[in-house]
Amino acid sequence: MIPLVVGLFYLPESWMSVPMRDTLAAWAFIVAALTDWFDGWLARRWNQTSAFGAFLDPVADKLMVCAALIVLLDLSRVDAFISLIIIGREITISALREWMAKIGASASVAVHRLGKFKTAAQMVAIPCLLYDQPLLGISSRLLGDVLIVVAAVLTVWSMLYYLQRAWPAIREKSQ
Repeated sequence: MIPLVVGLFYLPESWMSVPMRDTLAAWAFIVAALTDWFDGWLARRWNQTSAFGAFLDPVADKLMVCAALIVLLDLSRVDAFISLIIIGREITISALREWMAKIGASASVAVHRLGKFKTAAQMVAIPCLLYDQPLLGISSRLLGDVLIVVAAVLTVWSMLYYLQRAWPAIREKSQ
């Protein structure tokens, strides 16, 4: 879905109107987010998880969010600082989780509800910002702006939480 969401913004304007493009991009992002959630739910419910899936799923999620943020940045619909916070946190926590797994301390950086709230805020904010049109009399842009700031705050908060949880193992391994 990443190539579809990004690719829509490279189509000539003569192929479709901007509102149609934005609507399709928002829906593609929503479908990707919902199918990702559903796939994870089914995998847990049916106990059909795999090491490859556990590795690939978060990578795909992060790539989708980062690609959408870069598109939104290019469209001037999200602030560069917000994008840097979110993308920087994703890279930092991914590296931290990889390192913690190598030293056998991955449980200390297991997914926490702060991270889940951050993800939820992002997954609602991004399609609102991609859509960028009134929806049921509500400005999707305003809703997206508020939620992306909430997501950025939760991003920093959750990153600090994970770093705090990992700190004892980091300190132990660095001595």
